[in-house]
Formats: sequence, structure tokens, C-alpha cells
Amino acid sequence: MRNVRVMRSALWPLPLLYLACAGQAAVVRPGSVDASASVRAKGGEPDVAFMPSVGERVAQQAAGWVGVASLRRVDRRVPDDCTGLVRLAYRAAGIELEGSAATMFELAQRRGAVHRKTPSPGDLVFFRETYDKNRDGRRNDGLTHVGVVESVDPTGTVTFVHRGQKGVARAKVNLRFPRARHAGGEVVNDYLRPREGKRRARLTGELFAGYASLERLSSPPSLALSLKRPER
Repeated sequence: MRNVRVMRSALWPLPLLYLACAGQAAVVRPGSVDASASVRAKGGEPDVAFMPSVGERVAQQAAGWVGVASLRRVDRRVPDDCTGLVRLAYRAAGIELEGSAATMFELAQRRGAVHRKTPSPGDLVFFRETYDKNRDGRRNDGLTHVGVVESVDPTGTVTFVHRGQKGVARAKVNLRFPRARHAGGEVVNDYLRPREGKRRARLTGELFAGYASLERLSSPPSLALSLKRPER
């Protein structure tokens, strides 16, 4: 981004997006993608030119719930938190994910799926220290939040969908300006953790922990490891 003026917002309070995420051990169960949901050409055959990718389908599924106040209205079998949204969205690709944000991140690490490069639609985005999980007054809670990447704009700002404080919503994160609320007159990072006493509120860019590739998460363990890039 050239000649971009970076501004920090001094306004408070502002909309907050944080939410606790709980769960059990993470499990991935790959499955088949339902072709009936794809766009079809004449004759009833899938039109490959217009068929969304698996990641796009996951992102579209998550985006379709934006504005929903509670996931209980969608499916009572999943937690009404950030992990519940991820699980429901990934089911659109025939992938069953379970567990807390922390255990999902650990699984992604084992699969070689964690990265910090430009994400693709459907990838997961993880954040740390979004709330005081152990209620000890310290910021020592590790991975606490997860969302689904929807899109990336030319400036590098990532829009993701997550189950926030007020329901399913979109939020933004830009690692080029992690401590800035605005850049070039646009919101590039949303607030994810509220102000606590003398501690200021924290932005998505400050609490970012990593992305996880959908492709590698959904691959069998042996294949996922073979896809892992060699360390440099």
C-alpha cells in the first residue's frame, strides 16, 4: 500500500467482537462434497467453470449466518460459540471439526496447516488472549478464538466471519498494520478484546495467532504432512 496514512482510533467505547470458545478434543473427519449444492449447467451436469471451490463453499456457508444472534437457531448440536460456527461451516465441505479453538490450532499444527501468509477463503484464523478464560486477571490464556476467512482485499485486509459477542458477524484483520484501527480511511482491524481497567482494548491484528489451511486440515494425516512446506 503506497502513501497510506495510518491512524489509530482514540474513540471508545467501540463495538466489541470477543467471545469465549470452549470445546473438547479436536477431531477431523473428511467427507465428500455434496455436488448438488454447486451451480449446474444445462443437462444437469455440474458446470465446472462456475463451481465454487471447497474453501469458497465453506466461506459462503459461514457468511450466510451473519446477523444470526445465536447458533441455537441453526443447530443445537454444536456449541453456541466461535467453534460452533467453524464446525457448521466446515460441514458444508463434508469435514467434521470438533474441539476448542486451542485444540483446533494444535491439530492444525500437527497437520502442517498453520501459516501466516495470505489466506484463502475457508481457511481458519486464530486469535489468542481474547478473554480471561481462567479468570485469574492475567493475559495468559493462549488460543481462545477462531473464525473463518471470507475474503482478502488488494490491500491485504482479511475479512473473516466469527461468532462474536452479539452473534455471527464479520470482522477485519490486517497484519501490515496490527496496531492500527484505520489505514487509508478504512477499518483494517476490529476490536476483539475490551478495555479492562487500565489495560486498553486490543485489536485483531494484535491478538492474531495464525491461519490454518483448509486444504491441509481436510487431508489425511499422511498427505497433510507431505504437503507441508520444507522449513528454511
